[in-house]
Amino acid sequence: MKKRAVIAAVASLAILVAGPAVAKRKTYSHQKYFEHYEGTRTCLKCHKKSAREVFHSQHYQWKAQAPNVVDAHGKEWGKINTINDYCTNPKPVWKHEYTNKDGKVVEEGCSKCHAGFGKMPSKKLTDAELENIDCLICHAHGYRRALYENEDGSLEWKPILWKNQVGLDSVSKRITKPNRTMCLRCHSGSGGGPNFKRGDLEYELTSCDSEFDVHMAKDGNDFQCIDCHAGEDHRIPGSGVDIAGDEMPSKNILCDNDDCHGAEPHGNEILDRHTKRVFCTVCHIPTFAKKDATNMVRDWSNGHYSEEKGKWTYTAEFKKDVTPAYTWWNGKQVQIQLPGEAVKKNDDGEIMMAVPVGSKDDPDSRIFAFKLYHAVMPVQEGTNWLLPIETGHFYITGDMDTAVRNAAQQFYGIENAQFTWSRTIRYQGLFHEVQPAKNALSCLDCHGNGGRLDWKALGYDADPLLTMMRAAH
Repeated sequence: MKKRAVIAAVASLAILVAGPAVAKRKTYSHQKYFEHYEGTRTCLKCHKKSAREVFHSQHYQWKAQAPNVVDAHGKEWGKINTINDYCTNPKPVWKHEYTNKDGKVVEEGCSKCHAGFGKMPSKKLTDAELENIDCLICHAHGYRRALYENEDGSLEWKPILWKNQVGLDSVSKRITKPNRTMCLRCHSGSGGGPNFKRGDLEYELTSCDSEFDVHMAKDGNDFQCIDCHAGEDHRIPGSGVDIAGDEMPSKNILCDNDDCHGAEPHGNEILDRHTKRVFCTVCHIPTFAKKDATNMVRDWSNGHYSEEKGKWTYTAEFKKDVTPAYTWWNGKQVQIQLPGEAVKKNDDGEIMMAVPVGSKDDPDSRIFAFKLYHAVMPVQEGTNWLLPIETGHFYITGDMDTAVRNAAQQFYGIENAQFTWSRTIRYQGLFHEVQPAKNALSCLDCHGNGGRLDWKALGYDADPLLTMMRAAH
């Protein structure tokens, strides 16, 4: 007993001397490189070459070469110079503070997700353009910014700690490669809210389990976005179907690349035969928008005032656990409705905003999974050009006519545009929220009675499996 008491006393004394266990403080690569953060010019002292790369990138210019867009005319295209059927175009609402009658900010502009402090990107590279680049938005862990008014009345995106030098110095030294949180704060929040636009890019991906996404799960592969979208010189690969610009067209991100799963990943002849005509996501993304509902329909022609939001808004339809749409795609070419061209419509009279190119008869095409999105957009009478909307003006006033005409003037230079409304259709590729094998579709999900595939729409007279079985007998 005495021996045990002595051991206990010695152990207690050791604890008192050593003190309580202290967690090791995390260190970052840039903690000793500078004393005070003074905006991007602090970064430019060492990283001017990188800043030039960013200036030329799609994340800054919001456009890029578009070799896979049918009839792109050799031009660069992107969100800055096209019109979409979500928030339409950034130029009319680049940087504003639209406030409702209660003084609440309901719109700050598309520059909120631009990799700059608020200046619209210029084609000409200058020191002012380089200093407009916000390096921290993609590279500083815990960094946040907000829109502030300068003394001259202009608006600028600034770190929320811009008046707290000690705090700003601390955050600005937490430099890392972009992680999921940094990427998703813009890519998940696009289109007006959490998961509104993409459908398969939810904030849940920042910290999820393998039942939500087997690639990004912390208990799975724990991939960061840049593990798949690994680029060079600040150019990032990946464009899918409805993103016009592609700054790395030579690098096509596909599951069956040799450095990922390969062309025959299953070890099962029947399943591996499917991969030649069916892309992986068809079976491994049975549904999307599993946590946050995604916007499936947006009718800009049918506005109403929302007491809950304190603003005017479009009529919308949101859904969760959505079953994808399926169609053929050759994995590269897309048809996108470009501005300044008469709208092109499908057999149902819908403007084809973004449609994959492919068919059953094309040996390079496979069936892919898509979010199928519908909207209603303004079209100029006479020219049949698609028109954007000054969304902020509409949110505050409810005056859609003025919102369309203001945007038409700013985007095209058209005065007093006359317009009608037309339905649109957009295919958006699904590549995230991939399920493990145990949750993948089974044979009868597609080939059973009431299966999810519309065989006739895909170009078949009937279910090809049934046709093959009948022929065998």
